[in-house]
Amino acid sequence: MAKQSKIAKNGKRKVIVERYAARRAGLKELIRRPGAPETERAAAVAELRRQPRDASATRVRNRDSVDGRPRGHLRRFGLSRVRMRQQAHAGFLPGVTKSSW
Repeated sequence: MAKQSKIAKNGKRKVIVERYAARRAGLKELIRRPGAPETERAAAVAELRRQPRDASATRVRNRDSVDGRPRGHLRRFGLSRVRMRQQAHAGFLPGVTKSSW
């Protein structure tokens, strides 16, 4: 089980990313556009740097939806490898079977 403070901090990051997502996308598009004037591009870069660090989507950590474990996250299930194995063996994940050969 992950610390509650880490889970809460990650939740706050998700909210901040959501809040700034549209503005960041607009700024990045302006920076990438080849025909944009250099002054506008420099202003966009400066504004992008002024935004909070946590506004970047790469700062959000994928965590287990049950206990918040940060490592071994499987996107398809939203669980860590440990929790996924437990739930698959218990039969809580439809369509998942233990393979044997």
